[in-house]
Amino acid sequence: MRLENGSRVVIVGGGPAGSFAALHLLRYAAEAGLRLDITILEARDFSRPGPGGCNKCAGILSTSLVQNLEKLSLHIPTGVIQSELNAYILHLGEIELSIQQPDPDWRILSVYRGSGPRLASPPPASSFDNWLLEQAQARGASMRRARVQTIQSGAKPTVITTRQEFPADLVVLATGVNSRAPLSRAWGYKPPLTEIMAQDEIPLPVGYSDHTVHIFFDYPPGLIFGGLIPKGRYANISLLGHRISPDAVNDFLEGQGLMNLFPDGSPGMCGCTPRVAVSSATNYYADRLVVVGDAAVTRLYKDGIGAAFTTSEAAARTAIQRGVAGRDFAAGYRPTCRRIAADNRYGRWLFRLWSIRQQSPFLLRIWGQAILAEASLPPAAQVNSRALWGMFTGSESYRWLFWLSINRTALFNLWQGARLARKNP
Repeated sequence: MRLENGSRVVIVGGGPAGSFAALHLLRYAAEAGLRLDITILEARDFSRPGPGGCNKCAGILSTSLVQNLEKLSLHIPTGVIQSELNAYILHLGEIELSIQQPDPDWRILSVYRGSGPRLASPPPASSFDNWLLEQAQARGASMRRARVQTIQSGAKPTVITTRQEFPADLVVLATGVNSRAPLSRAWGYKPPLTEIMAQDEIPLPVGYSDHTVHIFFDYPPGLIFGGLIPKGRYANISLLGHRISPDAVNDFLEGQGLMNLFPDGSPGMCGCTPRVAVSSATNYYADRLVVVGDAAVTRLYKDGIGAAFTTSEAAARTAIQRGVAGRDFAAGYRPTCRRIAADNRYGRWLFRLWSIRQQSPFLLRIWGQAILAEASLPPAAQVNSRALWGMFTGSESYRWLFWLSINRTALFNLWQGARLARKNP
């Protein structure tokens, strides 16, 4: 089972995973001297403001993703970038830890997945997802506005929309976890486990820098972490937790003392409660079928767009260089997905360690003193700060960050922090 000149590839989903899949397929096909017929099917219009045009995501692009885009000669237009982020402030009760960008070349960007909040004043913002989809079309993919009803198995799969049927030599499923995967039961696909987030957009509070992300942990109950992420005139509120309430954003703003910044009432402009994947799918490839992005596997809590790039690249490379049989994807694609899943285990340990620190005022003082002491050290010695930066930006692997956070320099800095904490109880 190999793709040939004129082979039809149908990509179901036009978000980043689908657009990346098209771009990578076109790149590898060109290198192999193949001409493919690539069609992207997407029901939404990402140029619309509000939930109808949005992929329900905080919209942070990691350093590694920004660097990876250069592999595809993609340069994000200035109008798509809402803010360049160079600092994170962690709010821990009475303690505030400021984590500065470790290297000025490590860009962290905030973008809109659609065209901004539903209640935003004009003009509408430029959409990252829409721009990326346009890049795929400019390089040779076609796009049809269509809602897929089912993908049937057979000698060649058939993608069925409300108006048409598309027999395909390869189907790439890139629907994420907030849409039902339209695969017939014959495929045996089981989606990832998910947790619920609560999100909204608010006017950027007066006095808040449009280059600084604020991270909160204490409230509401069940919160793992919440972020206030600047996006030009506005800010995104993203809350991740266990069984958080539908009204979690207002509870968060009140509990963190932020509601008094909005005397005219609730500042919510575009609320939603998306799902975020916390495990891998099963049976995410078969003969002439491969699932990419969140619908297959993604990084835990962070850098979902970066994982979409990575999985789409591995799937496209396998399809062109090996073939499109299930055994080809098992050999060429599955190892990439397993590496992401294995790295997520380190991520869980990191967030558990962080949770333990939060529950102990003394440990928090030690950590805070270590961070403050590191500020006067050379960047290479600021290991605890860099570990936190990596955790909350998603720019480095969890495995690397785990070992960084327990290496000799990190532990010595924590010991120094303990000495300072005892001197300044």
